[in-house]
Amino acid sequence: MAKRRPNGGGTITKRSDGRYQGAAYVTNTDGHRVRKYVYGRTWDEANEKLGKLQDQERNGIPVPSRSWTLGEWLAYWLEHIVAPEREHNTYVKYESKVRLYLVPHLGKKPLVKLTPAQIRAFMATLAREKVGASARFEVLRVLRNALNRAMREELVTRNVALLVDMPKVAKDRGTAWNAREAIAFLRSVRAHRLYAACVLVLVLGLRRSEVLGLRWQDIDFEAGHFTPVKQVQRVKGVGLVLKDLKTESSQAVLPLPEFCARVLEERRELQELERKIAGERWAQESGQDLIFSSEHGGMIDPVGFSRTFDRLVKRAGVRRITVRLARHTCGTLLAFLKVHPKVAQAILRHSQISMTMDVYTHVVGDSEREAVGMLAELLEDPLIG
Repeated sequence: MAKRRPNGGGTITKRSDGRYQGAAYVTNTDGHRVRKYVYGRTWDEANEKLGKLQDQERNGIPVPSRSWTLGEWLAYWLEHIVAPEREHNTYVKYESKVRLYLVPHLGKKPLVKLTPAQIRAFMATLAREKVGASARFEVLRVLRNALNRAMREELVTRNVALLVDMPKVAKDRGTAWNAREAIAFLRSVRAHRLYAACVLVLVLGLRRSEVLGLRWQDIDFEAGHFTPVKQVQRVKGVGLVLKDLKTESSQAVLPLPEFCARVLEERRELQELERKIAGERWAQESGQDLIFSSEHGGMIDPVGFSRTFDRLVKRAGVRRITVRLARHTCGTLLAFLKVHPKVAQAILRHSQISMTMDVYTHVVGDSEREAVGMLAELLEDPLIG
């Protein structure tokens, strides 16, 4: 005797191939009522699948109105969600991971049928193809982001990429300068037009784009603080642009140590001299009044700044490191400048003063006496050139 389902519970019938077919009316993502089918080798299997389908309907979760492949969804996600809402550089990074890795390997997989096993096999394939751990980490992160949005759009009921472990990436990216190396570098570049920018990178830990985006209106010399709100970025097809910093925490009011204020005053005098020399060739950059402008008043390319930094490091004869790593010298130099720990805590953006004190405690050894003398000379040294 055939089993019966309750009223409104859909129907289950036996097909000619021996399988069982369940059917019920549900709502799709376009808001239409449609008849949806599920299949099972036994009546109980079909009944279980049909029950899950109707549970989703009762919980207000619609079924997809179309059968997306992962590649189709990724293309839609990049064009209609990432491009309008995220920074251009973020879009470029996501697009490259989708184009080079995700679409060639997983693009034809049905979105709703994607499984953790398929993603693990994909990640193993990338490892066999000698794709680096950091690149594999970014690929999986992009996939997780895309599937998170698919869940919000109610195209899938779960993010299967979250069930796959992230590749382990080595965090050792080199060692920042100690105080002696950092101060030796600053002494060497004392006469360079971007000396003040190097000071802000090393002493305040600012990123290169943040330093190059600083404007005079962001500095309050009387109050002794500054507020970074802009950054310089290069956008493909557009050129250099001045953009808002990504987060509100990046735009926090930060203390301005006296040493930094002094080098900024020197920078202002030098810029006025450059403005007079350039004359009519001076570019106002739409009135942005940047602190660190080119010799003709324009914005400085962050990549160009890194190249200049590399040349200055080589000329100074100190250990070669990148701008990104150099800014992690910040805590050490703040201790040597005798900046109050509470002020240093704000600059370093530490949540607890104990973290700041750990930095301060580790820089007072006998081996740093030479650095103290070098710093004293640097502070007393007038502007050169």
